[in-house]
Amino acid sequence: MLSKTNLLIGFAAGYVLGSRAGRERYDQIVTGAQRFARNPKVQDAAGRAQEAVGQQAPSAFDAAKDKVTSSS
Repeated sequence: MLSKTNLLIGFAAGYVLGSRAGRERYDQIVTGAQRFARNPKVQDAAGRAQEAVGQQAPSAFDAAKDKVTSSS
């Protein structure tokens, strides 16, 4: 789900930056993006993703370190 969210955010940002629909449409997009970001489900998913990364980072670092050391 997080990758879909990132894709949607990237798409929205690209559309906003490349849009020729005018200031009114830009304001609509910004308002929608802010509403989306404040959504409790989105906040919860972002918090869980951040927690998962925090838990996995040390073991990923150790695995990468072991690979580098063993290939030397």
